[in-house]
Amino acid sequence: MLRFLLFEPNAKETDMSPFSALSGPIGVFDSGYGGLTILSKFRELLPKYDYIYLGDNARTPYGTRSFEVVYEFTLQAVRRLFDLGCPLVILACNTASAKALRSIQQNDLPHLAPERGVLGVIRPTAESLGELTKTRHVGILATAGTIKSESYPLEIRKLYPDIQVTGMACPLWVPLVENNEFDSPGADYFVRKYVNNLLEKDPDIDTIVLGCTHYPLLYKKIRQYTPAHIRLVAQGEYVSNSLKDYLKRHPDLDERCTKNHRCEFLTTESVEKFQESASVFLHEKIQVTSITLE
Repeated sequence: MLRFLLFEPNAKETDMSPFSALSGPIGVFDSGYGGLTILSKFRELLPKYDYIYLGDNARTPYGTRSFEVVYEFTLQAVRRLFDLGCPLVILACNTASAKALRSIQQNDLPHLAPERGVLGVIRPTAESLGELTKTRHVGILATAGTIKSESYPLEIRKLYPDIQVTGMACPLWVPLVENNEFDSPGADYFVRKYVNNLLEKDPDIDTIVLGCTHYPLLYKKIRQYTPAHIRLVAQGEYVSNSLKDYLKRHPDLDERCTKNHRCEFLTTESVEKFQESASVFLHEKIQVTSITLE
């Protein structure tokens, strides 16, 4: 039984929407395990807060799925985290942020839970780039779904119209990480291939965004095959700083985020499989609950 199921709504709040304005943990959602890299940064910077991590590991990867399917799956996860009392949910998944976030924020939240929040990881990453790039040429390494959505170019151009953005899909990087092959010699070929392809498209790139939460585990190899003058941007630091700032700017929501240093883990996969795979990302023993999303 999850400890976070102890909060009770009051009648007035329940009348407002299908979900009450409960106090509870911050929800962190990813289609797989990569969001654990974001969660780890949250827990480093904001350790007193409570978190529930939900991985839709049985249906990963999202990167090759249609916009409609990613939206449907992501909304199911958001609703479940709202059911568990989360006043704020972070989509710690670039594909979900690219394909589902805007629709959920604009079309679902107003009637589903107007007093709650759903945030993504693309906007905070885009905001950081203005101070990072000198040549104003930025590369994005991401899943096919994120690249196809063009979410990064759209967000970056809204903030910095002078920055030129070039994307490169890396369809084999997530399987390398999820199968614990990210540090194997076999990974070198695919890391070198996609980095070289990106830089051939735009040799003036001086900043590369690792636009998938799995990719920090490939950081050493990406760094190895990327020229030394090019900055690599892993999202965790920027997203966690953005969350801290967001909570400061929304004190009412911050008050509803419980602060007992707790962290729970949910998966749509088997408990054993999640624990085994999550050990690649986390250096601690964790308790996991298996659930079904629908």
